[in-house]
Amino acid sequence: MTVHPSLQTYADAWAHSVEAISELVQPLAEGEWNRATPCPGWSVRDIVSHVIGMECEMLGDPRPIHTLPRDLYHVRSEFARYMEMQVDVRRHHTAPEMTAELEYTIIRRNRQLRNENRAPDTLVRAPLGTEQTLELAYRMRAFDIWAHEQDLRTALNRPGNLDSPGALVARDNFLAVLPRVVAKDAGAPPHSAVVFDVHGPVEFLRTVRVDADGRGTIDGAPSLGPAATLALDWETYFRLAAGRVRPAAVADRIKIEGNTDLAGAILDSFAVTP
Repeated sequence: MTVHPSLQTYADAWAHSVEAISELVQPLAEGEWNRATPCPGWSVRDIVSHVIGMECEMLGDPRPIHTLPRDLYHVRSEFARYMEMQVDVRRHHTAPEMTAELEYTIIRRNRQLRNENRAPDTLVRAPLGTEQTLELAYRMRAFDIWAHEQDLRTALNRPGNLDSPGALVARDNFLAVLPRVVAKDAGAPPHSAVVFDVHGPVEFLRTVRVDADGRGTIDGAPSLGPAATLALDWETYFRLAAGRVRPAAVADRIKIEGNTDLAGAILDSFAVTP
């Protein structure tokens, strides 16, 4: 059987990005695998190791038995420790070992997707021993793979796929949490509105409105009197939301109108990935 219709979009986005990753790393020389990426603490090899490890977990493979070093400065939480395990266990693998394992893992996952017959609400394993629905797992894998494809493209100076299917999944993921960022994290006042005008390969205009109780909602209608308007390009938006860059580093790419203090608080709370 094929995947459920509600999962197909995520499966297609995942396939597009993971094949792009494979094409990016296949010709790399050994030294290029050590290049730093925008993902804190991770090299090109580490990104690919993470991809392999997470896809193996989707396949139901057991997690490696491995003790992490104590001097990994970027590992600051249990979630980070969980993710680092699949990475650190492969840190001394050679380029041929990495590309071979990646290709084999992609083959296995493609076979799994072709044979998928579980319902979207089926509970499956999630990080740290928790559970999540199959639909959420598919959506997060599509998002994660696209984000790491962009990490690799930045590290290797191979820009592209900013408007791919995975980019649209990422957009929807980021927009889903934007009301919380504005209303709760940045503390936008009740009865206020904040407009986000994003241009580039992925374009959208969204308004976050904060009600009398301080709760945020989002829609696509413009606001006649927003407290603040932030205009920026899509690449800057996702890099900020994914925690790949700090607001000060891209201040020249963000146009702010209205309450600059509120806009600054929003940008300081913008990173929403773990």
